[in-house]
Amino acid sequence: MYQRTRVARPTRISGDLARHMLHPMTESEQAAESPPAKASAAVPVAAFGAWPSPITAAEVARGRIRLNFPTVRDGQMWWQEGRPNEAGRTAIVHRAADGRRRFLLPPPWNARTRVHEYGGMSYLPVPPRSGAGAAGGGWDVVFANCSDQRLYLCGQADSADPLPLTPEPPDPAALRYADFVLSPGQDEIWCVREQHDDGKVSRAIVAVPLDASASQNPAAIRELVTGSDFFAFPTPSPDGSRLAWISWNHPRMPWDGTELRTALIEKDGGLGRSRLIMGGPRESVLAPQWRDNASLYVISDWAGWWNLYQVGIYGEPARALFPAEEEFGAPLWQLGARPFAVLGDGRIAVLHGRGDLRLGVLDPETGELTEADVPYSTFASALSADGTSIAGVAGGPDTPESVIRVDAVTTRVEALRRELDEIPDVAYLPVPRQVELAGPDRRTVHALVYPPSSPDVIPPPGESAPYVVWVHGGPTSRASARLDLEKAYFTSRGIGIVDVNYGGSSGFGRAYRERLRHQWGVVDVEDVMAAAQSLADAGDADASRLAIRGGSAGGWTALAAVTTGTAGGAVFAAATSYFGVADLAAFAAQTHDFESRYLDGLVGSLPGSESVHRERSPLGHVTEATCPILLLQGIDDPIVPFQQSESLAKELAAYGIPHACLMFEGESHGFRKAETVIASLEAELSFYGQILGFEPPGVPQVELSRDTEVSRPG
Repeated sequence: MYQRTRVARPTRISGDLARHMLHPMTESEQAAESPPAKASAAVPVAAFGAWPSPITAAEVARGRIRLNFPTVRDGQMWWQEGRPNEAGRTAIVHRAADGRRRFLLPPPWNARTRVHEYGGMSYLPVPPRSGAGAAGGGWDVVFANCSDQRLYLCGQADSADPLPLTPEPPDPAALRYADFVLSPGQDEIWCVREQHDDGKVSRAIVAVPLDASASQNPAAIRELVTGSDFFAFPTPSPDGSRLAWISWNHPRMPWDGTELRTALIEKDGGLGRSRLIMGGPRESVLAPQWRDNASLYVISDWAGWWNLYQVGIYGEPARALFPAEEEFGAPLWQLGARPFAVLGDGRIAVLHGRGDLRLGVLDPETGELTEADVPYSTFASALSADGTSIAGVAGGPDTPESVIRVDAVTTRVEALRRELDEIPDVAYLPVPRQVELAGPDRRTVHALVYPPSSPDVIPPPGESAPYVVWVHGGPTSRASARLDLEKAYFTSRGIGIVDVNYGGSSGFGRAYRERLRHQWGVVDVEDVMAAAQSLADAGDADASRLAIRGGSAGGWTALAAVTTGTAGGAVFAAATSYFGVADLAAFAAQTHDFESRYLDGLVGSLPGSESVHRERSPLGHVTEATCPILLLQGIDDPIVPFQQSESLAKELAAYGIPHACLMFEGESHGFRKAETVIASLEAELSFYGQILGFEPPGVPQVELSRDTEVSRPG
């Protein structure tokens, strides 16, 4: 049985700007949140960090099956499922109307698109083609294959190989496809194509025939829309007379400014001249869906929050359907997902909230929003609907993320697949506490605090726990209160966590996101340091045993906090970087096209801001006082190349700073293989033990070096 969320209501915290105290819990609050203590004679005392725990790194790895992008049609469902025990490949799962579930793609097929490198939804159910079979009850599936990035058509017969729909690219993965929709005539797939040609990247919305003619004849693929750097959400109108889409150009990111455009579909299948409907350089417009043939529903943040609007195509003003200081959408890091879906009766299934998103049903005629009575408090920003059925991926602090189907009339919920078949005893799971800190200049900083939790031991009297500040990536992303065994891996061993939604995070309105404009490496660093210090000042955390860790952009913040951010005094005794940015100049020159101009808004444009890039980069700012650092990096990372970690390791060695640099073969940006997840988590725990002064049981010791040394596990 699922349980209700145990997240406490946010607590507003203010205080001295140099020492931001967390509001201490009252005795009654502590009693309400804590289970009755066992008799002290029966419960052994153990040092923080050295607690025994049933949550192993292998169990964490098994829980990373990455359920996402559900689709519901005719009582059937499909979704993507990442499989760490199969070298991280992504399978497509089909659940028939009778409840039978099967994987449509056997190894080595890997349904993963690399458009924008972050990919997204990599499949689309389509009506069956003659002779192609049917992938479950009258539907085939088109998918993008990771190794060559070609599109394939998958039928029902397990013995039949998928049929290629697109040509072999001139260079490996040079032609990539994402954001699929069926054409009005149901004989083509309309999608975003990304073309890599001698270092240049271009994109277009194209039409790919379902008859496989383009697999041998590239000219059979028609270009529908060109002229912008980026495209998303190609969406034909119900009568097939028009196409709507989103576009934007460098240096903007899709959360900065996008445009909603439409164009007539001509008789020859081409498009007429496009018309701007909504959006611009300072308005992020996302996820258009046609209401009828003359108006659309769309997400826009022009009023400061991503709210849902109805807009006509003939110049009618946009109408807010439910204006609120909440988000009804999320940053467009991946293509293909929509945060709302239209039901058969015209109501709209929506996701909304501050921070985490929850499910509701909105009546666009009355403006009434009804909260869905479901036992899930956090939803991934991807919904699908058909008739009265709503499909999503949802979870909670003690409920695993699950593919679910909700009946919009009866509110009956059916869990079809869970990331974890079983979860540990909830006594080992931390209860997240939402807090609001008063950061520098009295700005609000949102965070989630996860105290250590175990039923097996008690800590030494009068001792405070070591804490690790977690820094999410993006930086335009957010921390969530969902169940995360990776957090429980540490908290069940006596190590607390504070997960910080620093200024720049999404989920709290446009103004909060834009706090980081030209301030990356400043605002984010100040906010994570304030969060750590507030826990120490409140007595929850040991001020001498504070660490920080982050991945990607979060790795940058972690590294900056212990290098360029130490002018006001060192806060952290250890830092862990998962494929983090260390050198802004190298990142700007080497990273992929989608983020190649991201630094224009985060730091400053080049040329012109070279000195700022140098001043804020961790590389070049290591000193004898820099704390020990653990670097974890994928060798095949196209977003943050491994040379970033390698260069920082050399600088740490030059100053004799204890460190370890682990490079993982076959890993990209974000670890997918079970063996990598296990090795990196155990190395991180061992690293904290050596630096923060405890001995975690049953974990191999990572070797720290003061010299230049790079380890390649396996």
